[in-house]
Amino acid sequence: MDKNKNPTALEIAFTSLRQDVLSLAYLPGTKLKVEHLQQAYALSSSPIREALNRLAEEGLVRSDDRKGFRVALISDLDLQDITSMRLLIDLPTLEQSMRSGDDAWEARVIASFHLLEKLESRLPEGPVVLHAEWSALHRGFHKAMMSACPSERMVLTSSSLFDQAERYRHISARYRTVIKRKSEEHKVLMLAVLKRDIATAQQLHQEHVLSTQKNALMALAQWHQDTH
Repeated sequence: MDKNKNPTALEIAFTSLRQDVLSLAYLPGTKLKVEHLQQAYALSSSPIREALNRLAEEGLVRSDDRKGFRVALISDLDLQDITSMRLLIDLPTLEQSMRSGDDAWEARVIASFHLLEKLESRLPEGPVVLHAEWSALHRGFHKAMMSACPSERMVLTSSSLFDQAERYRHISARYRTVIKRKSEEHKVLMLAVLKRDIATAQQLHQEHVLSTQKNALMALAQWHQDTH
């Protein structure tokens, strides 16, 4: 697709709605009425419905012929399933990316880390709701590390699973009482990746993913208590 081409109505609907679901603008279980979404995004019903169907394929939205669409619920089991799948896909994807990556790939990894680190250094101290720009740069850093894997399906699956964990990161951030800067953790991971130290990089990535799960599970307990 021509990158200079203006986005279609479907692309606008899908990107906007997906971001709002991931950032918890629409809470889990919320009914997504086509009429409301048409007004919210100033689009016709056709691209809205197609976007909802695509999100249903990703598991972020649930469809029911009789009841329409709802934002997928969250649960401990769902998070654990996402985490298990991430490790199953990410570790071999990262390995293949490290084996295949060239100089341009190394430059992407370094640049994505630099942008993430610079932004993080400017964020205020203390608990904050997950910063939207930080989220985008965080995603870009992890995506860059995986990007040299020859299997496009593995890269896309890894990226999709990363996104499916995003709602849980937002919940975790809402209940965070102590800010732990991630830049050093990301830097150690980046250095292992650039050294092509596969075993160390895989171990660090696994610890990174499991740490996300641990923090999110604790936050989920509070979330369920507050929302029920």
